[in-house]
Amino acid sequence: MRRFLRSIWRVLTAPFRLLARPFRAVARFLNHEPEEAPTGDVLTRTLENPAALLEHLQALRSHLLRSLLVLAVAVGISFAFAQQILDWMAAPIGGIEALQAIEITESVRAFMRVSLLTGFALSLPYLILEAFAFVHPGLRRRERLTLLLLIPLAVMMFAFGLWFAYYVMLPVALPFLMSFGGIRTIPRPADYIPFVTSAMFWVGVAFEFPLLMFALATIGVVEARAMLRGWKVAVVGIAIAAAVITPTPDPINMALLMAPLLGLYFLGILFAAAAGRRRRARG
Repeated sequence: MRRFLRSIWRVLTAPFRLLARPFRAVARFLNHEPEEAPTGDVLTRTLENPAALLEHLQALRSHLLRSLLVLAVAVGISFAFAQQILDWMAAPIGGIEALQAIEITESVRAFMRVSLLTGFALSLPYLILEAFAFVHPGLRRRERLTLLLLIPLAVMMFAFGLWFAYYVMLPVALPFLMSFGGIRTIPRPADYIPFVTSAMFWVGVAFEFPLLMFALATIGVVEARAMLRGWKVAVVGIAIAAAVITPTPDPINMALLMAPLLGLYFLGILFAAAAGRRRRARG
């Protein structure tokens, strides 16, 4: 009789247990604290027990496979809207009619490149979540919460970088490039689309720099003072990056990109300093 009543009770409370399961998972996620151990001890234990390293590699493989699957789905969805996106990207030079292809596969390559960039932008929140899911077991509770709150900011910064490249950089760079030397330029999809997508992608990635520095400073990987001492090297690196992202011979377009990149670098130093103070205050 007691077993029968227990079975009825389990059936009646099953919906409530199912509803409570996500909350228990969240509680375990928030309350989990990693084991504190020196780096030397961790390396020694890893060498003595390679199976532990294999577990991390298998977890990394699972995260990468799921990320690639979501990216592939996002690229497939983007391909269905590639024509509209291509029209939007061609607007700064007068629309899609201004592009002239001289090779059979140029239009296909342009569609695929646009689909890849759009698919990456759509899947970026999930990709960041997968990266966070891989590293979070080794983080403290406060560090996990901080990085989790940075995910929507990272997506917003990447989107702002795309906006900056399209609405600020391209209107200045394209007229100069298309009239350089007094030679009339007829843009091709094989040249124009890679130029636009590369500029938008790398500028979007560059706008993630302050948040990346804040995240690394939060977990103690970098320090603001070291970044400030290396500002000369950073200026040279930013100049090289600007020359690669904007393949144009004039200093105006390079400076147009270098200015926000330098601002982002010093903003990253401020973010890292704030994260370092929080970390030292916690002890």
